[in-house]
Amino acid sequence: MPILKLRSFGPAVTALQNALQAQGFDPGANDGEFGPATEAAVKAFQTSKNLTADGIAGPDTLHALGLDAAPEPAAPAPIPFDLANITPQFVAGIFPAETPLVNIETHLPHIKDALQNNALADKVLVLVALGAIRAETAGFKPIDEFKSRFNTDEPDGEPFGLYDNLKRLGNGPAPDGVNFKGRGFVQLTGRYNYMRYSQELGLGTQLLEQPELANDPELAAKILAQFLKDQEDAIRVAVANNDLATARKLVNGGSHGLSDFEDTFTRGNALLA
Repeated sequence: MPILKLRSFGPAVTALQNALQAQGFDPGANDGEFGPATEAAVKAFQTSKNLTADGIAGPDTLHALGLDAAPEPAAPAPIPFDLANITPQFVAGIFPAETPLVNIETHLPHIKDALQNNALADKVLVLVALGAIRAETAGFKPIDEFKSRFNTDEPDGEPFGLYDNLKRLGNGPAPDGVNFKGRGFVQLTGRYNYMRYSQELGLGTQLLEQPELANDPELAAKILAQFLKDQEDAIRVAVANNDLATARKLVNGGSHGLSDFEDTFTRGNALLA
């Protein structure tokens, strides 16, 4: 089994959740997605075994649960790349024709700076970033999540009410659902993620207190880059294996927008070759 941590997913996570549940530690739904509830269960189990309670299921934790651990596949090294290749005209060529060029010209510098500052300015991660943006906001600007049947009990439900008290997002009662709806280039969603990325970006609790800041273009670019940095090695392995579906899931936790993501990555990769 690989080392498992927040935002890991797949059969190995399901096995971890089953093992935690068998030991009396509730991981939430046994759905193969390593979310806040699974992290909390891992920490509680680690504490009970006098292990470092970091919420990461590494070799010692997995062994204590009766699960065998193996090292993750080595990620390919980044190949030197000139970000000057990523012009507004290049991006416009791999985005829908209706994407306003002015949006690309306005926001692309923030994206490039954030990737550069996180040592992600190589072809693979740049194309993953652009693919993620197209999948979430084809208009190339930070946006609010739209109201839909996935977040609202239609036709008369409270907007984003289905997100209230949603354990996997770390949400409590209303108005958590609407306060911590998806925002930005990567659709940051849920109280847990707002708290986590606020802290990771050195903002203290700002994103919890002012969640609308996740739509600030410069900050939205930094959040996107931090999402990618947190999953960098796994994304590189997935791309090296031509598994763009996994690369997409590592960014947003599902398959929403997969065809747009794949199209952007594939066409961009061909042009840059």
